[in-house]
Amino acid sequence: MELSLRLKTIASMVDKCECVADIGTDHGYIPIYLIKQGVCNRAIASDINKGPVEKAKFNVRIEDLQDKVNCRLGGGLSTLKKGEVQGLVIAGMGGNLIRDIIEENIDIFKEAEFAILQPVQNPEVLREYIYSKGYKIIDEELCIDENKFYEIIKIKYDNNVQSVDSIFYEVGEKLLSKKHPLLKEFIEYKIQRGEKIFHSIKDNTDLAQKRKVELKENIKRLEELLK
Repeated sequence: MELSLRLKTIASMVDKCECVADIGTDHGYIPIYLIKQGVCNRAIASDINKGPVEKAKFNVRIEDLQDKVNCRLGGGLSTLKKGEVQGLVIAGMGGNLIRDIIEENIDIFKEAEFAILQPVQNPEVLREYIYSKGYKIIDEELCIDENKFYEIIKIKYDNNVQSVDSIFYEVGEKLLSKKHPLLKEFIEYKIQRGEKIFHSIKDNTDLAQKRKVELKENIKRLEELLK
């Protein structure tokens, strides 16, 4: 079983512990990999849809890990008991949905020693939520898989609300502080995307003009990060 670079990067951020839950597990690849690598002794593969849970069960059987990986059907963190896991992985969904999953079962989430989040859209929404709700960003990673950038954020609850510059919602502070090798390329990609949206706005309404001003300001801020 060969993991994609995205899943491998996520798995590499998981701390050694007793039990990890993968929420929205799809095929159960991450739990199986973590057990086989000796990162954790037990894992929970959880998904809201029956299809992925069945696929995960099938893959767990193939690897003969039925006593190590528990597959569960249900939404978000509702399949977990308080304090049951030390680590959480919530990957491959939008930033808004990840935020909602955390909020729905906040007590369970806060009990975890760490959580690895990988939003596919709206990472800035998720980062804003993280900072405003008293979570600490432990680490961040970037990878390119099949020509697409993926941002991975590792957090834990520490009840310390931070107000940071909004540009760090868009480009992770940790990525900047550790001078991530993909950072320059990532910021350039964001600038290009912003310019593309800017030039695609043809309306002359107040709303359109306001959006253009916002985009221009954002592009300027991103360019400053490159200096």
